[in-house]
Amino acid sequence: MSGTLYLCATPIGNLEDITFRVLRTLKEADLIAAEDTRNTIKLLNHFEIKTPMTSYHEYNKVDKAAYLVNKLIEGTNIALVTDAGTPGISDPGEEIVRQAYEAGIRVTSLPGACACITALTLSGLSTRRFAFEAFLPTDKKERKAILDSLITETRTTIIYEAPHHLLSTLEELYNAIGDRKITLCRELTKLHETIQLMTISSAITYYRENQPKGEYVLVISGRTLKELEEEKQQSWEKISLNEHMDIYLSKGLDKKEAMKKVAKDRGISKRDVYQALLSEQ
Repeated sequence: MSGTLYLCATPIGNLEDITFRVLRTLKEADLIAAEDTRNTIKLLNHFEIKTPMTSYHEYNKVDKAAYLVNKLIEGTNIALVTDAGTPGISDPGEEIVRQAYEAGIRVTSLPGACACITALTLSGLSTRRFAFEAFLPTDKKERKAILDSLITETRTTIIYEAPHHLLSTLEELYNAIGDRKITLCRELTKLHETIQLMTISSAITYYRENQPKGEYVLVISGRTLKELEEEKQQSWEKISLNEHMDIYLSKGLDKKEAMKKVAKDRGISKRDVYQALLSEQ
């Protein structure tokens, strides 16, 4: 019989956040695939776990995943761990999961700590709908595309950032999306955990005077539908009613339907549109 791939969530700081199930699985697995064996050995030593390890990281994820899947096919049970948190979230774990499913291997996830969810629950912002962007890409075009998409994003957005890039990222966010509410979560679950609820502009001011330390999770408020509607109405008000009508008429709508669309765009009644068009003639 083939083995099972276990996705084992490990602590993001506080070692007490590991689950009994993860500890048991790490002890009973035949092999542990770790993003950084030097980091994971500290965890294993703390809990006196002697299971053999192998490295599985961003730079070997495709070939090593194929090797590990073959081991699984042969019957090896493998526990996958990331440096901290849940495998597959902003790390190479997704590749081995994909290959395992293609090979018909059983995959199961052992839930536990996850920095993005921990930060979201601490943020004081809306948690009903959210978007997770992890680390913004380094490619300029990709980065700009994501920042542009946040201009009209109504969901709470979560971003990871390293301390040496924090200030420049905050400045980029301010230039792209304006001054929003933001919660900066630093060193989650650790001794010096800090949660800062502020605006992007006040965060920029603060970190121009105070050096960022530790890993950060940024939780950014989304736009409200009311704000977007008001902006849309203001943009329509920059053109005349006749020009606005022509946009819909050119799309094949009859005059009655075009007037209805114009009224909705501008937040006024269809009668007001009709009267205004008469006065413009």
